[in-house]
This record gives sequence, structure tokens and C-alpha cells, in this order.
Amino acid sequence: MTVRECFEFAAKLKLHGSEESKLQRVENLLATLKLFKAQNTLIGGALVKGISGGERKRTAVGVELITDPSLLFLDEPTTGLDSYIATQVMENLRDLAMVYGKTVISTIHQPNTDVYEMFDKLMLLAQGKVIYYNDATKAVAYWASIGREVPDMTNPADYFMTMMAKDGINVDDLVNKAEYAGLTPDEIRQEEYNIYVEYYDKCY
Repeated sequence: MTVRECFEFAAKLKLHGSEESKLQRVENLLATLKLFKAQNTLIGGALVKGISGGERKRTAVGVELITDPSLLFLDEPTTGLDSYIATQVMENLRDLAMVYGKTVISTIHQPNTDVYEMFDKLMLLAQGKVIYYNDATKAVAYWASIGREVPDMTNPADYFMTMMAKDGINVDDLVNKAEYAGLTPDEIRQEEYNIYVEYYDKCY
């Protein structure tokens, strides 16, 4: 199907009302997601060239937006996209929140700096436990306050991902600290996680 056909199919399947109202919903979505230029292009697949990766992501979001939900859950909406296209997709999602009043909750890996700065709230999880949940703009200051300062000229999201990854914790930087004396590398890493959780629990 083309992008338009996909939206029209979803509208007919999910919406009540007249044919005219369903088609108007499709028109609105094409405009909201900036898909007018791609509306008559095949979505494509592994063997058929179609729309770009970013357009494909926006089409997938559009199918879910057909029913005009107030809440969107997205699982890694930028996976497989280059930095520029990923930013475009996230700008669309930000507009859904800011202009249209939607609540957008997303898991995301390795956001670039531009994407990171679009977040309102940020939740960081390590080993299934919350180690930070607050305004994204306060995250850098919070981690600095517990002695885990984001290095200069570093994307905060990259630094946080490193801290949350067990193999990303640099044991060599910690082994000489008194509180880690006599511990194995794995035990040191586990203690670091415990510190993240303990500080978060104290602050929040």
C-alpha cells in the first residue's frame, strides 16, 4: 500500500462516522506528520523500494494516531535511523505533545544531543531500578551533585547510557577508592549501581 492507502485502511477499520470524516482525519494526519509528499509512494519492504526510514516511522505513528489517542507509547522510535532523520521523527513527536496536547512516552537508545534536549521528563533505569526520574534539564546537575559529573563536550545521554551499562563502568577509576577495597570488578560494578539507587532514594 501507499502511505495514504495505509491511513485510509486504518481509518475505515478503526473509526466510526461518515466516509467524509474518515478521509478528513487522513488528510489531517498527512499534514501533521509532514507526509504529503510521500502520500502516494509505496511503503515498500525488503524487496520493494519505498518510502524512507523516517517516513516509515512516521507512517507507523500515524496508524496509531488515527483514533486520536491522548497517550502514545513508543518503543525505540529512532532505531535504524541516521541522526538527521531521527531528529526529524522526534520533532514530529514533540509537536504532537506541545501543539496537540498528546502525552508521548518513549524508550530510546543513544539519542543525539538535539533529541535529548527535546525531552521534558527523563527516567533512567539500571538493573530494573529507577536511578533518576525528573526534569531532563536537571539530570546533569543531579549526577554532578553525587560525584558523577558529565564530562565537558559530552552528550549527556551517551554518558548516562554508559553509567547504566554494567560493562560501561570503568572499574580502574574506582578500584583505589576505600569503599571498594578488596572487591572484585563485578562487585565494584554492583556497588556502583547500589550507590545510584541509594542516592536516588534519598533525593526523591
